[in-house]
This record gives sequence, C-alpha cells and structure tokens, in this order.
Amino acid sequence: MKQLLTILFIGLLSFSINAQAKIDFESETIDYGTIEKGSNGVRVFKFTNTGDEPLIISKVSSSCGCTIPKKPKDPILPGKTGEIEVKYDTNRVNPIRKTITVISNAADTPTVALKIKGLVVDPDKANILEKKDKSVMQ
Repeated sequence: MKQLLTILFIGLLSFSINAQAKIDFESETIDYGTIEKGSNGVRVFKFTNTGDEPLIISKVSSSCGCTIPKKPKDPILPGKTGEIEVKYDTNRVNPIRKTITVISNAADTPTVALKIKGLVVDPDKANILEKKDKSVMQ
C-alpha cells in the first residue's frame, strides 16, 4: 500500500511539472505606418495560450509614458486567445519606436518584448520642398 501511494505521488508530481503555460503572439511587432497627428493610436497584440495550464499575465509595461498598454485581467485558459491593447499618443509628431514588455507565467518565454513602430506627421506642416511648384531660379 505504501509503495502504491508513493508511485501515485511521484506520478502526480511529474505530471504537474510537465504542465505549463505558453504564449504565442500572432505578431511581436505592429507597424502603424505613416499616420496623421491626432489619429487613433490604439492597436492590439493578439496571442494564444498554446500550453496546457492557464496563462497569467502579471505585468505589461512600456518604454515610454506616451504608450499605454492594457493587459488582460483574467487568466487565459489553454487553447484560448487574449489581447494586449496598446494606445500611443498620436499628438506627438515623431517617429514611433517603442517597446512593450510582457511578463507572464509562460514557461519558455516568461518575458516577451513587443514592438510598435511608425511615423506620426502633422498634415498642416507639410515639407516646404513639397509645396514648391517652381525652383527658386525660375
């Protein structure tokens, strides 16, 4: 009887060690392209828990205060999908190059660096060279 309980205990222990959450993103980079100042800056990173344990995202942070990420509140069950919403402040006219760090209980990749990139332009301040129809010499 003791041996049977020991074997069952070891079997359950080894089963729980093999169980793990795994996060797979559809894409780890979102390209905003060229967008106008004041445009909608919300984009979504979609992912799937391809493991066999619930995926818990404990923290999502940005490399800049101009980018606000929003993590899922509830655990993502095995086989289910989730989203991390990112809002960039498009009132800043500049190139976009930001990193969003995701920390979770995923066994293989507990920390994932997501990227957003693009360019925010102000249509009211077009390039002077583009507005000229004639050269200065004409």
